[in-house]
Amino acid sequence: MTDATSPLSERVTMPAALPVPEHPDIAVWRPATVDDIDAIWQLEKSIGQADHPNYVLERDEIAEIFDFSFVDVTTDTLVAEAVDGHLVANGLVVLSPGQVTLVKSNLDGGVLPTMRGRGIGRELLNWQVARATQQLATSDKRLPGWIATSCDERAPQNGRLYERFGLVCTRYFLSLDRILADPIREFTLADGIRLAPYESKLSPVVHAARNEVFMDHWSSQPIPDETWNAYVTGSTFVEELSFVAFGIEPDGSEHVVGFIMSSVNEEDWAAAGYRSSYIGLVGVLRGWRGRHIAQALLAAQLDASRAAGHERATLDVDSASPTGALDLYTGMGFFASNRELAYVREF
Repeated sequence: MTDATSPLSERVTMPAALPVPEHPDIAVWRPATVDDIDAIWQLEKSIGQADHPNYVLERDEIAEIFDFSFVDVTTDTLVAEAVDGHLVANGLVVLSPGQVTLVKSNLDGGVLPTMRGRGIGRELLNWQVARATQQLATSDKRLPGWIATSCDERAPQNGRLYERFGLVCTRYFLSLDRILADPIREFTLADGIRLAPYESKLSPVVHAARNEVFMDHWSSQPIPDETWNAYVTGSTFVEELSFVAFGIEPDGSEHVVGFIMSSVNEEDWAAAGYRSSYIGLVGVLRGWRGRHIAQALLAAQLDASRAAGHERATLDVDSASPTGALDLYTGMGFFASNRELAYVREF
């Protein structure tokens, strides 16, 4: 277990300088700019087709990086241009905000599949790990420090590369599917609990509930306002497939006690071979768990998704979730379709 009694700045050695990547097939290594958004998106789609063919990265997810206040694209991004000017590799290193129980630097990116096996990924990851170490070394917080990333189990070569740089596979996240043609059970909630469609005016209170709910989830930290707002105003977020649960306290006050938030990315449909919605968040406040609120929220989403003409609903879950989420989902008819591996280097 990490000893976090001393500041991270004392436990992490600051690199004297970041390594300068070199490779004969790369003409230029440089920070990304807004002009690269579409090129990075096309690169990520090519990577996705090889590594996780049933889902694709959204363009918005790339574009928002250039707007977040906690990302300095001049120091936290790196792209590789081949001699023909095309981007063939992309790296991102983000020091997550909202550091309550953990200081985490997340690595993302990859190499064009046709350019793999030449050492480009090693050069990129070497820079990313050094930049992440640099980020952690600037923190004076007395908290665990992580360099973290993940890969789909269908891309084991990525995991092997992470292990070469000292990252260890520490957790598994399951992708679950639910066939919407199958019967959907109805749940009757107890008096004092009601479901309602999500509305944008509820965004602040649902955001607060999300941050409270997920503090007992592995590695989760509060989501800052700008990240949350980007999510609920994004082009794929769907209010009609999102719901909230309200509970009445003994004093008569009513507040949000649960939520389910969904999105639809039609680009996933062709890749996956079916029409689907994605359940990005499901949560119930600790004091309200065990009352079938999560099941009722799921049933509402499944009904709405089926009515919208979708064939499946999908979500991801921590296989070792302390809340018993995996059993809850399988009890609602979800089944495992894939696995994501989380890699961590601890300080």
